[in-house]
Amino acid sequence: MFRRNFVFVVLICGLFISCNDENIKVVKALESIEEDDIKRHIAVIASDEFQGRAPATEGEQKTIRYLAEQFEKAGLKPASNGSFFQEVPLVKLTADPMMKLEITGVSQKISLKFSDDFIGGTPQLKENISLNNSDIIFVGYGINSPEYGWNDYEGIDVRGKTVIMLVNDPGYATGDTLLFKGKEMTIYGRWTYKFEEAARQRAAGAFIIHETGAAAYPWAVVQNSWSGPQYYLRENDLAKSALQVKGWFTNESARKIFESAGIDFDSAITSAAQRDFKPISLNLKASVSFNNKVEYAVSNNVAAVWPGSERSDEYVIYMAHWDHFGVNPSFEGDSVLNGAVDNATGTAALIELAEAFTLLPEKQKRSIMFLSVTCEEQGLLGSRYYAENPLVPLNKTAGVINMDGLNILGRTKDMTIIGLGNSELDDYALEVLGKYDRYANPDQFPEKGNYFRSDHYNFARAGVPALYLGKGVDDVSKGKEWGMAQSEKWIMENYHKPSDNYEPDIWKFDGMIEDIKVYFEIGYKLSNTDRFPEWKPGSQFKPARDEMMMRIQ
Repeated sequence: MFRRNFVFVVLICGLFISCNDENIKVVKALESIEEDDIKRHIAVIASDEFQGRAPATEGEQKTIRYLAEQFEKAGLKPASNGSFFQEVPLVKLTADPMMKLEITGVSQKISLKFSDDFIGGTPQLKENISLNNSDIIFVGYGINSPEYGWNDYEGIDVRGKTVIMLVNDPGYATGDTLLFKGKEMTIYGRWTYKFEEAARQRAAGAFIIHETGAAAYPWAVVQNSWSGPQYYLRENDLAKSALQVKGWFTNESARKIFESAGIDFDSAITSAAQRDFKPISLNLKASVSFNNKVEYAVSNNVAAVWPGSERSDEYVIYMAHWDHFGVNPSFEGDSVLNGAVDNATGTAALIELAEAFTLLPEKQKRSIMFLSVTCEEQGLLGSRYYAENPLVPLNKTAGVINMDGLNILGRTKDMTIIGLGNSELDDYALEVLGKYDRYANPDQFPEKGNYFRSDHYNFARAGVPALYLGKGVDDVSKGKEWGMAQSEKWIMENYHKPSDNYEPDIWKFDGMIEDIKVYFEIGYKLSNTDRFPEWKPGSQFKPARDEMMMRIQ
């Protein structure tokens, strides 16, 4: 009897130890994720010394050197042919801000001032840009989508003409769930798509009408983001197109233009969200000429690897962009856009996670890559370049975990999965969050198109399952409504502005630390599985993954 009970106790103890073995393994690594370390890294990366971390500047050199030093210090291996740096070839275009855009018609001439009334530039690799008496056409939302049965260019030839269009999707304006995805922005609502489609239609000029709600940010963000040097990958379709000028109008400027054409602005906007919308010729012409400084430059993605123990040729990628907008001399007072939240926080977390993995008593089975990409703020260029020129095969990449703008408001009961339901990576996140007595929220602001606004999107588009797990909004002590209001307040007051500074006396770090531990455990679980996560049935990214995975069978 004693022997039987003894064996039973031993079996139960063995089962208990086995169930908790994984927890025991990660304790030391999790304990190493500390507030003081995160503060130290953010203080350096978001300092004025790093000059706002603009690509191809001294600020970049300081940033990427710091990252490489931290990765090397932790014992990681360089991932790019013996180097921590993957060169990203760019062209840097700087349009003369003294340009004026003139709109002429039968009755009057409207002269628009750069920055105050419009923002404009060019994707062309030439020094003199001219748009002369180009007919202006309002093309609604500027969308050509067979998928949704929608073509704003149907029945009109816009070659050599200037198109004006709205930001976001028709469903945003109407709330009609049968129009695209209703309030949730699709890729067709993004400014990047709209300029690309205008170029495919061979337009000479393309302008988006800004509206704070539809764009998800105020005009000041457009001013800060699209004035000064603009970067493109050297090989890009816009530079090969007929598109000479692209930019934004303020809502007020757009109203003046429509009034000059004798067209009711509000009625035109309303009609653009209807399925029977037809492009509207404004019987006006646009003219602008300016000098364009063309410089060829090289920026860098930073990539380091902590090798796996059994399947070292398979990878889990943690990713965060290191870049921001540098220094803007036009600002009075503080002219450095330090990008402390966006994205010194994610970059610091990348370093902290790398250090944590090196403290595991047993190495994880798959290799872990820590990838800090450039030019996110310029249209996700660094991640796009990597996805097109991967350092490790995409069909050997199990998944990507993206970190962009971490929590500075305090502990939350939740985290937000942008694009919840897209892939099985969500299931990993749900399991880990449950362990911490937390839950996952879908994107609370789907109209902003967040899924298409950070670097994970380029991996998803290439077919690699990518998790964009962001800060929560359900504050532990103040609730969800307060958290959502504070998130919106920060966007309106600080996003892409000099006020995005490191504020150690104001920020709360406990929530950030909890979130980083969640990131760690998700990646750790993924690194020890023997299967690749898949896109959920019906996902638009699934066919690309299915095709690439056939090549390793």
